[in-house]
Amino acid sequence: MIQLIETHANALTRDVLEDILTNERTRTIRMLRKEELELRICALYTNLGNWIGEPNDDVVRKEYEDWGRFRFRQGIPLSELVYCVILTKRRLRRYIRENDVFVSGGSSELLPVGLYSIQELNYRIGEFFDSALYYVARGCEAEAPGKRATA
Repeated sequence: MIQLIETHANALTRDVLEDILTNERTRTIRMLRKEELELRICALYTNLGNWIGEPNDDVVRKEYEDWGRFRFRQGIPLSELVYCVILTKRRLRRYIRENDVFVSGGSSELLPVGLYSIQELNYRIGEFFDSALYYVARGCEAEAPGKRATA
């Protein structure tokens, strides 16, 4: 799973970047430099790959709370940050589905282990992205005037 994400991170990053740059739900975030967005998307995939290999909530918390605080200070709406994370997750899941990543031996049939792998990967992807979204929101809340995120 980790190798899959690492191998295809650049192509996935380009696809997500295109989505962000053309989507009406990401108007404000499109004002950021393209290179900055590309690095952030690629980092999200890298972090996912690392997390799947060694789940660590503290690492996700630090990374995404910092990201939420930074983007809040830049004036990026939380809704746009959330949507960018959603686009990133959707692209990855679509890629897995469309490229028959777990199809065995060139056949169009999935082996039971392939079905289990798809389910497990989808679960892990969902778990990571849910945590990232939660911590991005906490980071934004920590920067909001009069509001502080607590433990």
